[in-house]
Amino acid sequence: MSERFRDISPDAPELQPVIAGLFGEYAARYGDYFSKDAEVELTEWYLPPQGLFIVLERDGVIIATGAYKPKDAHTAEIKRIWTQHTLRKQGLASRVVAELERRAVLAGYSRIFLTTGFRQPEAVQLYLRQGYEAQFDLTRDPEEYSQPPFDGRLRFTKTLAVDTLSKTA
Repeated sequence: MSERFRDISPDAPELQPVIAGLFGEYAARYGDYFSKDAEVELTEWYLPPQGLFIVLERDGVIIATGAYKPKDAHTAEIKRIWTQHTLRKQGLASRVVAELERRAVLAGYSRIFLTTGFRQPEAVQLYLRQGYEAQFDLTRDPEEYSQPPFDGRLRFTKTLAVDTLSKTA
């Protein structure tokens, strides 16, 4: 069994079924909750040198994805963390996040920002385990964040250290 990370264009044909599945999963969890203010995704955001889209492949099959785009000059925003449904709870998403952090440091970023939805407790736990700081009250029921004045997004930040390179290299 051979696994490897590979940089990919977000427009790559082999990635489109994965992205469609990811958005299908969001729709199943949230219905049209986020569609009212859907952001326009620009491919350029995820292209080097300021952005990156990666896949983790096992024997040539995409089993996990992740990306980052610039939020500001010092902060990358992590997006599109996905793991093949049948392979979840095996640490693949943690590996993708660690690789994105490593690559963000190489690209000159010193901070990471990300959001996850209020109905993704497994994502919240993943980011907390990876050392991210919740920018919301963890003691509140996450469903509360779906009501005004909130927008349903749970925000996290992390300061990246240069030693991130040696941990995952």
